[in-house]
Amino acid sequence: MGNVVAREDFEWVYTDQPHADRRKEILRKHPQIKTLMKPDYNLIWIVILMVFVQLVTFYLVKDLNWKWVLFWSYAFHSCISHSMTLAVHEIAHNSAFGNAKPLWNRWFGMFANLPLGFPYSVSFKRYHMDHHRYLGGNGIDVDIPTDFEGWFFCTRFRKLIWIIFQPLFYAIRPLSINPKPVSRLEIINVFVQLLFDVAIYYFFGVKSLIYMLVGSVLGMGVHPISGHFIAEHYMFLKGYETYSYYGPLNMLTFNVGYHNEHHDFPNVPGKHLPLLKEMASEYYDNLPQYKSWIKVLYDFVMDDTISPYSRVKRHLKGEVHLE
Repeated sequence: MGNVVAREDFEWVYTDQPHADRRKEILRKHPQIKTLMKPDYNLIWIVILMVFVQLVTFYLVKDLNWKWVLFWSYAFHSCISHSMTLAVHEIAHNSAFGNAKPLWNRWFGMFANLPLGFPYSVSFKRYHMDHHRYLGGNGIDVDIPTDFEGWFFCTRFRKLIWIIFQPLFYAIRPLSINPKPVSRLEIINVFVQLLFDVAIYYFFGVKSLIYMLVGSVLGMGVHPISGHFIAEHYMFLKGYETYSYYGPLNMLTFNVGYHNEHHDFPNVPGKHLPLLKEMASEYYDNLPQYKSWIKVLYDFVMDDTISPYSRVKRHLKGEVHLE
C-alpha cells in the first residue's frame, strides 16, 4: 500500500488534440454522419421520468430506519443520480432542444439538476465546453487534476482516498485552475436548487434530504459508474489521451463510454454514438478501449505507474475563447 508512483509530472505534449483533425477526416469520408447531428427529443421524456422516480423514492425513504436510508442511498440513488449527471452532460451539449434553443437547454438542465441536491448544471456547461475545445489545455481544462493532486495522491492508499473524494476535487478545481465570474444563470441555478432542497426537507423530512445528498456524493466516488471519470482520459497507454468503453453500463449513462466518438463529434447526442462508431468503425475499432469500468478503478489504484499525473497536458497556442 505504500508503493510510490514514479511519475512526477504530467505528460506534456506539443501537438494539438487529435479530435478536430480526426473529425474532419471522418466527415470527408463519411458525410452521412452529419445526419446524426440533431436533438434527441426522447432525452426530454427520459429526464422527466427520472426526476419523477427520484421524487417517489424521496417519499418512500422518509420513514425508514437510518441504516436503510443510507443503504438505499448507495444501492439506488447513487446509480440514478450519477446517471442524471450524465443526462445533464447531454443537456450541456444542447442535445435536448438543439443548438437553436440554448436557453431552453439551460432551464431544462436546472430541472434535471434538482434531485442531485447540489447546484452545478450551469457551471458544468461553462467549464465542459472549455474541456472540449481545449482538451488538456494548461490552466483551462479543469478536468485535469491539480499539481497537488498529482504530487500527494501517489500511493495505492492515497489514490483510493482520491477516488472516494473525487466529487470534492471536481468542485474545487475550477476555483484554483480557471476561476470565472459568476453568471446570472449560475445564481438562478443556486437559488432554484436551494428552494428545491428546502422543499424536500419541509415535505419529506431530513432523512429524504440526507438520502438525496449522500447518494449523489457516493455515486461520484467509489462506484462502478464513476470509473468513467478515469477511463475517459487517464493515460494508461502512452500516446493516447482519450479512451472509449463499450460495456453494458453505457445503457445507464447515455453512452458516455463512447468517448473518442463523443470528443470527435460533441454535437452528436449519446443516443447516436453507437451508430456513429458503426459508420466509421475503421477509425475506432483499433483504438485502445475498455470493457469494464470496475477494472479501470482497480487498475488505477493498483498500478504503480498510474496516478493523477497520468494526464496529457499542453500549452495552448493562439487566441483562447472561453465559455
